[in-house]
Amino acid sequence: MSEKNRVGKSSARERLREQREKDRIRARRRRGMGVAGAVVAVLGVAAGVGMVATRTGGDAKSGGPAVAPRGASGTVIPTGKASAEKTLTVYEDFRCPGCKQFEDVFRTTVHQLQDKGRLKVRYHLVTIIDGNLGGAGSLTAANAAACAQDAGKYVAYHDVLYKNQPSETKDAYADKSKLIKLAGKVPGLDTKTFRGCVEEGRHDAWVRKSNDGFARSGYSSTPTVLLEGKSIYGDPNKPLSPRKLKRMVVKG
Repeated sequence: MSEKNRVGKSSARERLREQREKDRIRARRRRGMGVAGAVVAVLGVAAGVGMVATRTGGDAKSGGPAVAPRGASGTVIPTGKASAEKTLTVYEDFRCPGCKQFEDVFRTTVHQLQDKGRLKVRYHLVTIIDGNLGGAGSLTAANAAACAQDAGKYVAYHDVLYKNQPSETKDAYADKSKLIKLAGKVPGLDTKTFRGCVEEGRHDAWVRKSNDGFARSGYSSTPTVLLEGKSIYGDPNKPLSPRKLKRMVVKG
């Protein structure tokens, strides 16, 4: 195959990927019109992109002191090299199907950019689905992820949670034994210390504080993805693809 043909096919695949994302986002907006409350979250599942916050998840009362995980900066879990020039800010809920879709599509690209020292990521843990559908899986999964951060294994466990995400309507992540079992997929994470942290909900109040910060941020859905403070994900007129993200980070 000639170089010209290869470039042409690559461009065609890129356009097709962007068009598919645009169609998914438009479908979500059509389904969401005139619908309120918890139904908004359910429609977000059908569309597969983004979950709209009709009310913040979890109890506003912390129930105790907010104990931040090791290495956190306020309510942010930073990953990647601090010297990286570009910053990606991500607001995510581990029960959110739209968040899983974002992670599944962009995970490899984000990791590559981090490994090359081009990008650092600031994660904000959110509990929208708990608020919209009831349950506690968003909170307990976020606490478990914070416990993994204590062990220096946040990124690996974060990826495991999304790769194994159950239906948010079943609230399976409210089962702490399931979260501990998933830790077995991350070498060295399933320890007595990690188990104790998950079982006692050591970082629950910190997660609630993080979610409260999201409620005040002006953003209303997950995933919310910002590059250098500018929203880059979820606009049907400007669909994001892994190739485009890489270009935005590398070329500026």
